[in-house]
Amino acid sequence: MALALSFGGGSLFADEAERRFTWTPPAVGKGLFSDKLGMLDREREDYADNLAAEATNRVMRGKASAASLAEARRLLGLALQLAPRNRKALVLNFQLSRGVLPEIKPEGYDPEVLARLLFTRAELLRQQGGEENLLLSRAFVEIAAELDPKNEDAVYASELQRLDHGNVDWSAFTDTRDAGKEEASGDMP
Repeated sequence: MALALSFGGGSLFADEAERRFTWTPPAVGKGLFSDKLGMLDREREDYADNLAAEATNRVMRGKASAASLAEARRLLGLALQLAPRNRKALVLNFQLSRGVLPEIKPEGYDPEVLARLLFTRAELLRQQGGEENLLLSRAFVEIAAELDPKNEDAVYASELQRLDHGNVDWSAFTDTRDAGKEEASGDMP
C-alpha cells in the first residue's frame, strides 16, 4: 500500500515537472520610445494592452511551447517599450516568470483584426517619419504579417522591409543593454 502511494505521489511530481517552462523576461531598460513617438500616451497604453492580450493567448494556444514563449516575449517586449507600466504586460510577465500559465484573454482582438490595426497604424507612423516612428512602424508591420499571413498588404510590406532592411532586430525591444546596468545599480526607471 505504501508503495502504491509512493508511485502515485511520484506521478504528481512528474506531471508538475512537465508543466514547467522556461521564461526569460524581456529587459526593456529605460525604453526605446520617448515623447517624440507619434502616439499619445493613451494610444500607447491601448496598443500595449492588446499586444499583452495576444501574447497571453499565444502562450495558451501554444501550450507554453518554446515557439509560443518566444513570440510572447517579442510581443511583451514591444508592449513594455510602448507603456513600461502597462498592467496586463506586467502581470503576464510576472506570471510567466513564476511558471504560472495565464488564462486566455477574451477581451483582446482576433489576430486578424489586431493585424489590420497594427498595419494601419504602422502606415501612419511611417508617414510621420522620425527614427522612433519608423522603428515602431517596422515592428508593427512584421507582427501584422505574422499574425495574419492572409493579409496580403501586411505580408507584402513586411517582405519589402525584409528585402530593404533585413528582419526587425527584436533584441532592441527585448534585450536592452542598459537594463542590466539599472538593475545592478539599483536605479529605478
